[in-house]
Parts: sequence; C-alpha cells; structure tokens
Amino acid sequence: MEHYIGKLSGVKDTEVGYANSIVERPTYKEVCSGATHAAETVKVTYDPEEISLSFMLEQYFAIIDPTSVNKQGNDRGSQYRTGIYYDNPEDRPIILKAMARLQSKYKVPLAIEVLPLTNFYPAEAEHQDYLENNPGGYCHVPVEMFGQARQAKAPKESIAGDKAVRERERARLSEGSEALRKRLTPMQYKVTQQAGTEAPFTNEYDKHFEEGIYVDVVSGEPLFSSRDKYDSGCGWPAFTRPITGNTVKENSDFKLGYERKEVRSAGSGAHLGHRFSDGPKSKGGQRYCINSAAIRFVPLSKMAEQGYGAYMYLFKTPKSK
Repeated sequence: MEHYIGKLSGVKDTEVGYANSIVERPTYKEVCSGATHAAETVKVTYDPEEISLSFMLEQYFAIIDPTSVNKQGNDRGSQYRTGIYYDNPEDRPIILKAMARLQSKYKVPLAIEVLPLTNFYPAEAEHQDYLENNPGGYCHVPVEMFGQARQAKAPKESIAGDKAVRERERARLSEGSEALRKRLTPMQYKVTQQAGTEAPFTNEYDKHFEEGIYVDVVSGEPLFSSRDKYDSGCGWPAFTRPITGNTVKENSDFKLGYERKEVRSAGSGAHLGHRFSDGPKSKGGQRYCINSAAIRFVPLSKMAEQGYGAYMYLFKTPKSK
C-alpha cells in the first residue's frame, strides 16, 4: 500500500506504522497478536494543491476489497482491517461522500471504518519502504497498478471541490455555542446540545414517511434513510439502522437508573436519541428512537441540488410495500 500510494503525483511522503493502538509504541509482534487493537496503516503527507483527498481515496478503493473484514489478500487479522483515519476533522465530509459513492457500487455494506486518528506509531525500520528494499516481497496489489498510480493525475475540479468542502466545514467547526444557539430553534438546541427530549407524538417527523434522507441538524451529515424508517408507535421517528455505522456513535446512559444506549452524531457529537433492541426482527431487531429536533429531512427530489447526490443509491430499487 505504501509503495502504491507513494507513486501518486502530489504525495510528498509516506510512512508505515500502527494507528489507533491501545498500547503505547507497540511492536510488530504485539500488533500481530491482536492485543493492541492497532491497524497497520500508511501515513500519507500530500500537497492538497496537487492532489485531492477524494482522488486519493478513489485510488485506495481500487486496490482493496472494501467488503472484506479483517483481511486483504493473503493477510489475516484485525490489524489488516480496512480503515481511513483522519487527523483533520475538515476531511470527514470528504471521506464520507467518497464512501457513499463507493457504497453505491455494492449490495453489501462496506467494511471500511472511518475514525479520527487518535495515535500513530511508526513501524520498525525493516517495514519502511518494504517493496523498495524487497522487490520480490509479497504484495496483494497487482504489479500493473503501480504503473497506473504513477500516471494518475487528480482532476482540477476534484482539488477545488475538496477545498470548498473544507472551507464550509471549517466555518461550521469554528461556530461558537452562541452562534449555534441562534441558528437552531430552542428545542433543537436543547435536544442536540443538552441531551433533551421532545414530546412524543407531536414532533415533526413522527408520522413522516416521504422518500429522502434525514441529516444532522447541526452538521448536515447524512444519518438515516426513509427506507429504514418505520412506525414503531413510540411517538418519535424510528429507524432500523443508520445509513452507515460511521455516522453515529453510542454511549451508555444511566439517567433513568438503568443502562440505555444513547445515540449521538459521530460527526458533530449532537445528541440524537437512543437505541433499543425491540425493533423489527426481520430487519435486525434494532430501533433507533430519534428526536425530530435533532434531524432535518431532505426529500429525494432535492437531494442532488442540496449536495447529497452521492446518497441517491439508497433509492435505486423500488420501495417495498
């Protein structure tokens, strides 16, 4: 992977190592044991004026099986899981849009995790520039792909597109609590920022079943599809699953004296609601009980014009009755 990515025009440096380890400075032997939870990773330093992150991700996707769990080629183990670990939060929407485009080509869920980079430890010297020093060494990437990487050139519109996304996300991330309070309604602020709960049965999306997606009211990040929404009778919007596992995160909530699974937006951290295990068994048995005030609906007819065209794949097949 390092050899391949390093040949892309605009990539200035690569280094292999271990990402998101729960053990400080792990050794290769420790990582292979599975005890560190680390992923074998390539650190990429690049010039965003020469190559876009969107384009690099396309090249990355071209040489992996994105549906494979804990393995690539002949390599097996959790350290070989596929993942994208970002150290700039402005990159997150770029990554998610690239993932949506990729998901549109597959009928099964992608197995690529998208997470902030919490740590990175360089691997031992013998692992750096491995194919440069061991031309006959094993690699799951076909040899001809290295030549294609050397010739690949990021389109100017891709570079400009990434820049625009980062500027929008930078503005949102710099938004203070008072500005956010002014932008949101009192109920939206109470729910998303103070973990409040709106009244059941009278909220906006409880009985709403139009085709489209529901996005984070704070960040605009896509969270749920109308195809996964159902009438649970609980009084709040209920979904069987999020669009992808990368869009939400869960915390333990003991406010009522027993454990519930609180659901928050992985991107903005906004409180959304709770997850329960009493959903339709035919669809996984989960019920994501979400406050209407935490989400905004984007109808299918307006998804493309509002920048959510990459998620149109969700509605390729006719809606089941």
